[in-house]
Amino acid sequence: QVQLVESGGGLVQDGGSLRLSCAVSGRTFSLYRMGWFRQAPGKEREFLGFIRWSDGNTNYADSVKGRFTISRDNAKNTVYVQMNSLKPDDSAVYYCAAAYSLQTWNYWGQGTQVTVSS
Repeated sequence: QVQLVESGGGLVQDGGSLRLSCAVSGRTFSLYRMGWFRQAPGKEREFLGFIRWSDGNTNYADSVKGRFTISRDNAKNTVYVQMNSLKPDDSAVYYCAAAYSLQTWNYWGQGTQVTVSS
């Protein structure tokens, strides 16, 4: 089992920045990757990017490439997403997820709300 707890959400102005954290605990030694997703009201959950647990390689969705950066601190078992140049369309509940493989996401956090005001 893996437990994920997101933090760092809140209200930010258009053009601002925010960093979200995801604290990971439990059976972390066999994790393959950690991802970030978001879901706005009335929309489907959107993939934002992931980081490979072993070597830190990252992959991003085109919608956030260049604005969002995912990183990890293995010593703290924490994954981050730095979000810059935020826009009102970025308002959503943001989730982190953990996976043992490329095929599926095995665990999800409870989510943290990000609201970007215009």
